[in-house]
Amino acid sequence: MAKYTLGIDYGTDSVRTVIVNTENGEIVATAVSEYKRWKQGKYCVPAKNQFRQHPLDYIESLEESVKKALEAAPAGTAERVVALSVDTTGSTPVAVDANGTPLALLPEFSENPNAMFVLWKDHTAVAEADEINRLCKQWEIDYTKYEGGIYSSEWFWAKILHVLREDEKVRKAAYSWVEHCDWIPALLVGQTKPEKIFRSRCAAGHKAMWAEEWGGLPSEKFLTTLDPLLAGLRDRLYNQTYTVDVKVGNLSPEWANRLGLPATVAVGVGAFDAHLGAVGAEIKPYQLVKVIGTSTCDMITVPDPDVDQKTVRGICGQVNGSIIPGLIGLEAGQSAFGDVYAWFKKLIFEPAVAIIESSPLESSTKNMIIQQLDQQLIPHLTKLAEQVDPAESTVVALDWLNGRRTPDANQLLKGAIAGLSLGSSAGMVFRALIEATAFGAKTIVDRFISEGVKIESVSAIGGVAKKSPLVMQILADVLNMPIHVVESDQACALGSAMAAAVAGGVFQSLQQAQQSMGSGYETTYQPNPMQVEVYQKLYKKYSLLCQLLEPHYNNSEL
Repeated sequence: MAKYTLGIDYGTDSVRTVIVNTENGEIVATAVSEYKRWKQGKYCVPAKNQFRQHPLDYIESLEESVKKALEAAPAGTAERVVALSVDTTGSTPVAVDANGTPLALLPEFSENPNAMFVLWKDHTAVAEADEINRLCKQWEIDYTKYEGGIYSSEWFWAKILHVLREDEKVRKAAYSWVEHCDWIPALLVGQTKPEKIFRSRCAAGHKAMWAEEWGGLPSEKFLTTLDPLLAGLRDRLYNQTYTVDVKVGNLSPEWANRLGLPATVAVGVGAFDAHLGAVGAEIKPYQLVKVIGTSTCDMITVPDPDVDQKTVRGICGQVNGSIIPGLIGLEAGQSAFGDVYAWFKKLIFEPAVAIIESSPLESSTKNMIIQQLDQQLIPHLTKLAEQVDPAESTVVALDWLNGRRTPDANQLLKGAIAGLSLGSSAGMVFRALIEATAFGAKTIVDRFISEGVKIESVSAIGGVAKKSPLVMQILADVLNMPIHVVESDQACALGSAMAAAVAGGVFQSLQQAQQSMGSGYETTYQPNPMQVEVYQKLYKKYSLLCQLLEPHYNNSEL
C-alpha cells in the first residue's frame, strides 16, 4: 500500500496543497485556494510599501485547499496520508499573545494591519533596517555576519521594531512574534505557545540573525541598545531551532477533523517556500537553484569545510542545515523579477482599460476586449521583444523597481530606463527590462564566484521558468551557463511533501526522498555563443548605469 504525504505551499496570493505518492513522486491530486481578503486588496497600501495578510486568509485557505485536494484524490487516499509539511513566504512575522494567537484573531485587533502577518515584500521598515546595520557595525559582534553583512527591511527584527514603534496598542498586546512558517505547524498540532513552537532553522538563521556561534539570537544588550522597546522580547522568543527533517508532532484532533485526515498524520517543521522549492528541484551541492516568479530566490548548498569560517558578502544568509540538513545553505535573490514585467504591462493596460470603459460600446463587448487585452498583452510584448536585436537596441534598464535584495541589500534603490530615443519601441523597452532582470541575476552569480563559492550547474523553477522561453534563453545567454528547468510545476509543494516524508519516517534523509520523489528536468536552455558576446558588452553598460545611479538614490539631498 502506497504512502502519501501532503505538501502545503503558502505563496503570496494563495495556498496550494499537493498529495504525493512517496514511492515515485506522483502527484495524485492538487488544489489551490486564494486568500479572499488579500484578493480584495485589504490591509495593503502599495504607495507606502505596506503589505499585510490576515491570519484568517491562511486558515481558511489551508482548510479549503486540503479538502479540495482530498476530494480530487482517489478513494481511500486520506487514510494513507502519513505526514504533511508546509512552506511559506518569508520573512513574514506576526505579533502573538501569550497563547500564540495572532493579535488579528482577537476582536479588538481584527481590522488592524499591524496585528497581521507582515508579508515578505513589506518595505515599511527601511529606517529600522538601517539602524540595525549601523549598530551591528559598531558592536563587538557583527550579528549580520551570516546575513551577508547587510540587514534588510524585509526581515524579522526590522519589521518587529517598525510595528512596535508605530502602534502602541499592538506593542502592549504583543507577547511574542512568530514567523508564518513556524505558526502553521504549531497551529496544526495544537501547541502554539511561543516558548514551545518549533522554530525553523531556515527562518531564524537567514532572517533573524540567529547563529550557534553567539548562542542563538542577538543579545539582550544589543536589542535594548537598538531600542528599549525590545526589552525582554528575546526571552519570549527562542534559542533552539530545527531543520525540516524534524517532526513537530501529530495533527490535533480538531485539525484532523477539520481537514479529514487521520490524527496519526505527522507534521514536519516548516520552512520558506524557496528553500523547500530547492529541495523539490533536487538541489545538490554546488548547484544554483533559481526560484523565478514575481521575485527570485537563488540557493546553493555546500559542505561545511568549503566555507569554513568564511562568509559571503551581500547575500541573504548562510546557515548550516537551512536547506538540506548537514549542508550549509546559502541564499540570495532579486526583489523583483516577474514583477518588473507586470509593472510594464500595467503601465500600458490601465490607460487602455480606462479608454475602453469610457467608450460607448456594449458592456459585454467592453468586458470581452478588456479580458482579451489582459490575457494577450504580455504574450504580444514578448513577440515584439523577440524581434529586437540586442546588438542594435540602445535601451538599457535597471531592475531595481522594488529595491535590491542582493548582492548588498538596499531597498532605497529605484528602477530606471536609459538610452531611449524617438525610435524606441515597446518591444525594445520590454526586452531591455527582461535583460535587466537577467543582468541582476548575473550580479548574484558573480558575487558567489568572487567570494569563492563555485557553481557547477544552474536549475530553475517557478512560473517564469515554466512559461517564458524568451526570458530563460536571455538568462542562459547572460549567465553563459546552461539552465535546466525542473519538470514539476509545483516544486515548492513537492519539496514540502519530500520533507514531510522524512519527518514522517518514510525516508531517513532528504536525499533519499529526493531520489524517490523527484521529477527531473523538462528542458535545458543552452547559451547562444553569438548572444553571449553581445550581452557581455551590454552587461558593462548595465553595470555603469548601476554605478551612476546608486549614489543618487542613497543620498536624498541629490
